[in-house]
Amino acid sequence: MDILETHAYHRRQRRNKSCALFLSLLPFFLSAALYFYLWTPASPPSIMSAGVKSAPVLLLAAVVLSWNGGQSVLGVVGGLVFSAVGDCCLVWPELFLHGMGAFAVAHLLYSVSFLSSRYTKNSSSCWSRFLYLILFMVGGGYYTFLFPFLQKDPNSEVLTPAVGVYFVLITLMGLLAARTSNVATLLGSLSFMVSDAMLSLQVFKVVAPMQHGNTVVMVTYYLAQLLIAVGDMQAVEDTDEFSKWKRS
Repeated sequence: MDILETHAYHRRQRRNKSCALFLSLLPFFLSAALYFYLWTPASPPSIMSAGVKSAPVLLLAAVVLSWNGGQSVLGVVGGLVFSAVGDCCLVWPELFLHGMGAFAVAHLLYSVSFLSSRYTKNSSSCWSRFLYLILFMVGGGYYTFLFPFLQKDPNSEVLTPAVGVYFVLITLMGLLAARTSNVATLLGSLSFMVSDAMLSLQVFKVVAPMQHGNTVVMVTYYLAQLLIAVGDMQAVEDTDEFSKWKRS
């Protein structure tokens, strides 16, 4: 097989994998669409609403597990599962701290995954260092901005340090995503931070209730989880291709 034939073969392989990935993600897209179709601001908390809300993320976890196998269980797959737990908890306002704890574990698992050898590190460039500084300043600055509003909460003695720890973990996750050379992973992490920022503005009553506030939060949230999942599958695929190239 000459160089042109090899190039055409690899191009067909990539196209076939892209089609297979899109088909495997169809349940995620359909379940996310179902959530937006069924959700209304006046919807009372229920087991059904919790299931509909968490279904897209659980389906993503199943896709990543089927593509990557067990190597992502203590990484992105585990993070997606804990995110689904957090989704369920946040349906009931009184379980907010439990939900935030579940998402904190998810960020920790994502961070562990981004540190693994399958993610190419890109920590030495000036652009990466500049992005680290920006993320650190934005995370710390935003928590400082929220601090007075957290103090007004009746449960501020627990909530204020808990939110601080959460901010440390999500900022760490963003910093480690920036260390990778995976665009999907970085964009997913940034989208997660935007989603949480929008949610915190509403939960802690920084702004008046927004008409489409929940839509913005959930669109950026589902997009974040999708990009992080796709980034992890790409990282594993790139590692496998590199291993095959070394053996050949």
